[in-house]
Amino acid sequence: MFELAVETDRRWAEGALEHLGELLLEHAHLERKAAANALQLMFRYPEHAFLQAPLSALAREELEHFEAVLRVMEARGIQFAAIRPGSYAGRLLQVARTSEPGQLLDRLLCAAVIEGRSCERLKLLAGALERAGDDELSGFYRGLVQSEARHYRDYVEFARRIFGADAVRVRLPEICAHEAEVLAAIPGEARMHSGRLAAADDGVERCGG
Repeated sequence: MFELAVETDRRWAEGALEHLGELLLEHAHLERKAAANALQLMFRYPEHAFLQAPLSALAREELEHFEAVLRVMEARGIQFAAIRPGSYAGRLLQVARTSEPGQLLDRLLCAAVIEGRSCERLKLLAGALERAGDDELSGFYRGLVQSEARHYRDYVEFARRIFGADAVRVRLPEICAHEAEVLAAIPGEARMHSGRLAAADDGVERCGG
């Protein structure tokens, strides 16, 4: 299980279906940003040689997902275009410390939390699409769930190898608590990381890590 402090209300996915074209467009942009983040970590921290190959592979997979979303959009007559950036990632990264080595730990764990939240929401979205009868797109999103879960585990493991399990055990819940506050402050809209949350014991569909 992910250590997300709160879980997403199922109604987020039901509302997202009403703006599916916008959500697909944003999803494409998010996959590009995820690839860019992995590459930035590669270039910024070359002293951690063990990170280079797995981050490179992770970036390639994110770009493959980007291209896959583009194909889905093209098949549905949705054109790729610029969009207004969402505030989720920027607000989340405000929790990151500004000096090393704490900054690296926080950036790795923030990346993990983003992947975990994406996994949770892709699973919810796949379920909503299945109920709506869109089996093709539901299957597409279900196919991405395990990749997002693996990326979460990868970033957490990177942090453990560099900083130790105890440091991760202390810091990850703090970042998850901050992420819950970020989501609570973001309005509900057609965004993969918009607000509209429910309590953790609200019976929401869970995404295993």
